[in-house]
Amino acid sequence: MNQDKAVSAVLLAGMVVFLNSCTGPKVIPLLDADPDQNIKLDYNERMLMVTHPLLGDKPLRIDCMEAYCKKGSTHRRWENTIVPQQNDVISKSPHEIKVKTSLATGVEVMHRFAVVADEILFESTFTNPTDKPVDVEWMQPCIRVSDFTGLGQDEYIRKCFIFTQKGLTRLNETNRTIKAIYRGGQVYVPAGIDRDDVNPRPLSPDLPANKLIGCFSADGKALLATAWTDVQELFQGVIVCIHADPRIAGLAPHQTKKIWGKLYIIPNDINELLRRYHRDFEAKLRN
Repeated sequence: MNQDKAVSAVLLAGMVVFLNSCTGPKVIPLLDADPDQNIKLDYNERMLMVTHPLLGDKPLRIDCMEAYCKKGSTHRRWENTIVPQQNDVISKSPHEIKVKTSLATGVEVMHRFAVVADEILFESTFTNPTDKPVDVEWMQPCIRVSDFTGLGQDEYIRKCFIFTQKGLTRLNETNRTIKAIYRGGQVYVPAGIDRDDVNPRPLSPDLPANKLIGCFSADGKALLATAWTDVQELFQGVIVCIHADPRIAGLAPHQTKKIWGKLYIIPNDINELLRRYHRDFEAKLRN
């Protein structure tokens, strides 16, 4: 693990120097490109399935979306936080799927899942047609990684990572707690997010340095990672899963709001992951 820490520090330092020295053309997110024909999508009963050459014979399964959540969730039972949902497939092809979600609060969500080049794009457009503000603070896309990591619930955290002030940090090396309404898992809350409005599972004191959470494959040759335009939390769950849970931050009367995220499945190259993440989520800070 000491080698991991040394590599992480070098990578983070190098990336900071790189970002601060860039003076080239304006960088824009990759939101449209011809799909890699070897990557395919399917969807059934909330479960998005991704077939990819780096995943082997078993598709990656993502619960889209596991839950839509209200504020005040940290110290409240889960059934009092989640908003009931109904999902209807609007269109489906191997490279693009559109799903309409109707929330019990009256909010409608149009989801688009698409293969863009060799990446998976998530787009979610929320519309509040009512005359009242709606409390929908965040949602949960749940990425199941047992097949990818080759490990079970008690071991897979050593294959998972976030970025902290130390650089790339495997989850078994983070500061972990156990006290919460529900035991198990670990919640990593970004700076600026109210810690009373996240998952009611143990909260780590460690602050994420960016919006990425990911894991390494069983053979160490590949990685997958995910991020969104804004996140309420990064979460290591209790069914061998990882989350970058998108922040919605509520909806005013008649408001429409669009958010988007990415899933990267690439060879094990942290510099390349950070390059893609910067292009999609941080370049706007400099442009």
